Amino acid sequence: MTGSTVSYSLSELRARFGGEVLGDSEVRVSRVSTLENAEADSITFLANELYLRHLKNTRAGAVIIAASARNATQVARIVCANPYAYFARVSALLNPPRETLPGVHESAMVHPEAQVDSRAEIGPFVTIERLARVEAGAAVGAGCFIGESAVIARDARLYPSVSVYHRCTVGARTIVHSGAVIGADGFGIAFDEDQWVKVPQIGAVRIGSDCEIGANTTIDRGAIEDTIIEDGVKLDNQIQIAHNVRIGAHTAIAACTGIAGSAQVGRHCRIGGGVGIAGHVTIADHVEISGHTAITKSIAAPGVFTGVYPFEANREWRRNAAQLRHLAELARRIAALEQDLEELRRTRT
Repeated sequence: MTGSTVSYSLSELRARFGGEVLGDSEVRVSRVSTLENAEADSITFLANELYLRHLKNTRAGAVIIAASARNATQVARIVCANPYAYFARVSALLNPPRETLPGVHESAMVHPEAQVDSRAEIGPFVTIERLARVEAGAAVGAGCFIGESAVIARDARLYPSVSVYHRCTVGARTIVHSGAVIGADGFGIAFDEDQWVKVPQIGAVRIGSDCEIGANTTIDRGAIEDTIIEDGVKLDNQIQIAHNVRIGAHTAIAACTGIAGSAQVGRHCRIGGGVGIAGHVTIADHVEISGHTAITKSIAAPGVFTGVYPFEANREWRRNAAQLRHLAELARRIAALEQDLEELRRTRT
């Protein structure tokens, strides 16, 4: 449950975000809450009708609800097409981010040739190298590193201990959480006789506007050309994106996914946690990939793709895993039987 120092009536919310108000449109709300823990000044939501039982007992002053459940309660309510998205907008209104406090902390180290707008906030122990640029409204948290010629665009927010390597760009209004590393060298190595030779990673990383990069997520710079994260991409915590990957606009990727070098992910994709995507594959727009799926070849059309082997009792798993090892042999035997059956059919006709 979160609170706000301001309140809004349902009619004011409707004027901002649309929807239909049923019940008292002048009910005022100042906080967002769960159905179970709401109070009279709370607004909550019902996005899944499995939780209708909680709606019956809620003490909320108002609820955001879908048309299919419009008559499920007498609580003042806003009826809309997507209750969860509507709730997100109301929550953002009631819980705005902390305003940027312009200025450079005395402990920050800013190179004389860096450009820091007077309306940017630079926190304690930040390092900003030569020719880097931090634009108006950007907030750079404590202990961040901004490399040479890097750009932090307008109203971007870097939480503490983010590293943005040289020549990399973080777009306008993008949020980067603590521990993220933008622009480390990609895993480029060439084997020569008995040793590995490092391939210089001379590209950069370009992150678009309105993105979010989770904590401890790493995005490698390109080997020659740039690694690109397009506008509106949302990356969860602890994701690895290798060199020369391109992520299409408004794609969302859950935690612990790994994307190998030069993979191309389309726009408006949804990728579950723990997914592995092989290098040099291409994934079409509007693809959904279930968690823990391994993508080893390109996906040319929209759809939902799943490759998870379901868990089961260990004894059963061991038996099935042993049988899986013989699938190729089994396939050959079946092909031979089919051929024998076809020859038998011919002799009888």
